[in-house]
Amino acid sequence: MWWRSLLLLLAAAVAAAEPASTLTGPSQPVTVPLLEDRGHAVDLPDTDPRVQRRVTGWAPEQVTVALSASPTSAWVSWITGEFQMGGAVKPLDSGTVGSVVRYGLAADSLVREATGEALVYSQLYPFEGLQNYTSGIIHHVRLQGLEPATKYYYQCGDPAIPGATSAVHAFRTMPAVGPRSYPGRIAVVGDLGLTYNTTSTVDHMASNRPDLVLLVGDVSYANLYLTNGTGTDCYSCSFAKNTPIHETYQPRWDYWGRYMEPITSTTPMMVVEGNHEEEPQAGNRTFVAYSSRFAFPSHESGSFSPFYYSFDAGGIHFIMLAAYADYSKSGEQYRWLERDLAKVDRSVTPWLVAGWHAPWYSTYKAHYREAECMRVAMEELLYSYGLDIAFTGHVHAYERSNRVFNYTLDPCGAVHISVGDGGNREKMATTHADEPGRCPDPLSTPDPFMGGFCAFNFTSGPAAGRFCWDRQPEYSAYREASFGHGILEVKNETHALWRWHRNQDMYNGVGDEIYIVREPHRCLLNSTRPASY
Repeated sequence: MWWRSLLLLLAAAVAAAEPASTLTGPSQPVTVPLLEDRGHAVDLPDTDPRVQRRVTGWAPEQVTVALSASPTSAWVSWITGEFQMGGAVKPLDSGTVGSVVRYGLAADSLVREATGEALVYSQLYPFEGLQNYTSGIIHHVRLQGLEPATKYYYQCGDPAIPGATSAVHAFRTMPAVGPRSYPGRIAVVGDLGLTYNTTSTVDHMASNRPDLVLLVGDVSYANLYLTNGTGTDCYSCSFAKNTPIHETYQPRWDYWGRYMEPITSTTPMMVVEGNHEEEPQAGNRTFVAYSSRFAFPSHESGSFSPFYYSFDAGGIHFIMLAAYADYSKSGEQYRWLERDLAKVDRSVTPWLVAGWHAPWYSTYKAHYREAECMRVAMEELLYSYGLDIAFTGHVHAYERSNRVFNYTLDPCGAVHISVGDGGNREKMATTHADEPGRCPDPLSTPDPFMGGFCAFNFTSGPAAGRFCWDRQPEYSAYREASFGHGILEVKNETHALWRWHRNQDMYNGVGDEIYIVREPHRCLLNSTRPASY
């Protein structure tokens, strides 16, 4: 019958449209050619209404929600008062305005109240002619005793001062910790910045209605500016020889917080530091804006550091690691990671997902093998505990690996996904280290902030004796130089769907997708047993 043939054709079409799966083994390497020049990303100017201060007096702005270590707690952060720029700046008194959040299960019934702490930070330069900065008052309040998977309405500010409270916002807590509950959609983005490409990324991301956002470093790119507000696509090219210190224009942080508030006030966002957050200043202080502006579950997860921490969301245990703090095996971060991994019960949180900034498995020339010392120090430990997925940024392009360990295809290795294509004003990465004449000098590859040299020539495999492959490595499954973001949907204890969305596509378009499938029966926990496809 004709209708049977039609049904068979429809079934074949559906099967053909089903995303690939890691269960079928490693994908053949794919490079999407660059068909058009991506051009330069242009920053939003300070005259754009989306970055201007829209409140008056002590009213809150730049409202942000972050997760605590478990779904029964969350952080609310905001800023009151105006920043100051000048040669001599006087910090605001952080005690001027209270840090209060009133919250409840309905917008007209904010019956619970929590208080927190406030701080003011400064970015100071001990050089004549440079402009110093001091922030508004930054508030962090932790809400506790929350119900998982529940929508909470909240209002932040100081109710004792007229006009010093925010509008009512709302967010949803993560599902209860357990193997059968997961966030619906987790957005992953890196190297975001504040350009017109950023706005496209954020619009696309918002259209996917994420329940959680992971930002894997390089946030505002305030350090592409001098303190007088002059910016560039390449600081080292334009300014490095003429400035006594790497300057920043800190108001870009405030612009970023204002632009992002419609997302961050309603969707929890977890951030980890990137190299653009370093921002050195007087007294050899670094990462001050990053450490001050965001709330982290550092104490709750036992790290006591804003640079690395962990948290649970349903059946996923997330570990955020620091590529710009000591990661050596004798360091505190490594010891904390050992303790944190040892506490993970994979019968409760089957999925182990990590995020940090600089990738271990990027094949682009830009930042090629730059984080090799971090990989050498930490990869074996993460492998021994069965890391499933690693999200990174830093390289301004998209790339997804096959399951890999120590540059070798391994069915028990992690899938590494680099999403440094969020939209910042630096150039896209378009060339690959495996292209003829593109392999970088090994001595040029170590990270300039962390130092160290660990990237030696390969000793085995198709690239044995060389620093770079002569073709797209077999561990690289898909790579493309386009702006975008990714969405992770964990379906159950073993299956997760990853989709990467290009900015230039329609809102429902997908550039790359794959089912990442765990095989706990095959890959023993806390075991470095050899395995092969």
